[in-house]
Amino acid sequence: MTKILVIEDEDSVRENLLELLELECFEAIAAENGRRGVQLAQEELPDLILCDVSMPELDGFSVLEQLRQSPRTAGIPLIFLTARSAPHDFRQGMRLGADDYLTKPFSQDDLLAAIATRLAKHAAITQPYIQVLQSITAEFSERLNYDPVTCLPTRLLLQEKFNQIRANQALTPILSLKIDHFDALCFCSDYTEDDLLRVITQRLLACLDMDDFLARLSDDQFVILLTNIKHRQSIHAICQQILVLLSQPFQLEQQDVFLTLSIGIALYPEHGPELNGLMHKANLVMHHVQQQGGNQYRFYTASVNPLQVERLALEASLRSALENAEFQVYYQPQLDLQTGKVLGAEALLRWHNRERGMVCPADFIPLAEESGLINPIGEWVLQTACQQTQRLRERGFPTLRIAVNLSGQQFSQSHLVQTISQILKITHLDPTALELELTETTLLQNQSEAISTLNDLKKLGIQIAIDDFGTGYASLSYLKQFPFDTLKIDRCFIHNVHSESYNNAITMAVLQMSQRLNLQVIAEGVEIPAELEFLQNHGCQTMQGFLFSRPLPVAEYEVLLAEGRGLFPLEVA
Repeated sequence: MTKILVIEDEDSVRENLLELLELECFEAIAAENGRRGVQLAQEELPDLILCDVSMPELDGFSVLEQLRQSPRTAGIPLIFLTARSAPHDFRQGMRLGADDYLTKPFSQDDLLAAIATRLAKHAAITQPYIQVLQSITAEFSERLNYDPVTCLPTRLLLQEKFNQIRANQALTPILSLKIDHFDALCFCSDYTEDDLLRVITQRLLACLDMDDFLARLSDDQFVILLTNIKHRQSIHAICQQILVLLSQPFQLEQQDVFLTLSIGIALYPEHGPELNGLMHKANLVMHHVQQQGGNQYRFYTASVNPLQVERLALEASLRSALENAEFQVYYQPQLDLQTGKVLGAEALLRWHNRERGMVCPADFIPLAEESGLINPIGEWVLQTACQQTQRLRERGFPTLRIAVNLSGQQFSQSHLVQTISQILKITHLDPTALELELTETTLLQNQSEAISTLNDLKKLGIQIAIDDFGTGYASLSYLKQFPFDTLKIDRCFIHNVHSESYNNAITMAVLQMSQRLNLQVIAEGVEIPAELEFLQNHGCQTMQGFLFSRPLPVAEYEVLLAEGRGLFPLEVA
């Protein structure tokens, strides 16, 4: 049903318009003033807006100006309703981008004709773009769902296939496979990485049944879901066959190539009910196999992790880290690729323990999430980042922005919006200067609640970003239902984007899709000039990475800002 927003301060006129529109089978919503009208337009995204010109506080011209400045509302057709008939009023409305201008009093037929004309014209204009968008969406899904080098499915299809297999059999093995010493193997040989991956894929497929599922997760990692498995002995036989077949020499360009695999195995439902947990356990034992020399397979057991005692000690230290003031917020600058100027930064947590020294985030962040400590730690990071950013804005950098990650546990808290609102109030930071980064997995855990929470955050003026896009299990077409503003392309796709076909295809597809959807794109992990040049040439708006700056303590970040350092003095190869 076509949705029409009526912005009119006179009660009787507004009610008459709503009644007329509903009789004509339109979905009609109304705002009693300009400010509420802008808010409703951003929340509801109507198909057409009928707006009075003469309103107190925010008149129709100001409403239109604000709507045209927002990518979400810039394309919505708007018809002015006014008693003003002077030519300069008409010209002002047209200059601001109004689609039509009805002078009061107007007849019912005049109004309905104007509405029909605007909707038809808008449909004629947007239909070609919709068709192009559908074409790009289909191409994008193909690129995301299937690896262009091996033609194997990617992780996006893994969850879907796991659900299908799990529903039809009691035992589902998940095999995580990694090629031993793959980087060194490619570096020391004359053949290409793509050629090797293709022949590895062929041998792996030769070991599997037609119903088994093989996917490529990264450069040197694959995953297998086995079907029709009744007992463990069948898994042993398949793994042994894979190791034997892969250990036989490959002949590429008249050169013998020898390689081995490390395989970690987790079993549904014995080792867990969900794919993410099973993949984590399969990867854990796979890395353990690699540490033991590789070229073997092993099933997950609780005793696989020999560092459990160390893990408990680390958790004890983590519990006292906030009280002992051992945490710091570091800032990695984000730069505008058109102006080369620093727009703001991403806030990153660092832990300097008194006994252990600097602890790697990869070691303590998962532990904080599993122990529940991520909630107080995350709240501290958010408040500290907002406070320090506001201080920098007051010291001469008034447009500075800050991006802060929210964990899944933080996002699921019932009082999240109130907590963030209170932090913004305490720190005096403008909500529009704050961007919250969320992963695909976080959003997909409870979709209806996620959409509601995001809308509440958007009402505060906060920007929303999808972090590490492309590394989860959801496609962009699926994620479009969530009200977000920015996509962050994960560093794994930016790495050698100028030369690696898979990363190139994924990044190009994300940039093209984002442009069609009026989304901002941030490329993270930019490390070499060739990557930067590729992103600049293909319309990426923002970047961050070691090419410009590593994450910095707040004092060093302030020095960088004070020196006016930017991107363009950098020589691009």
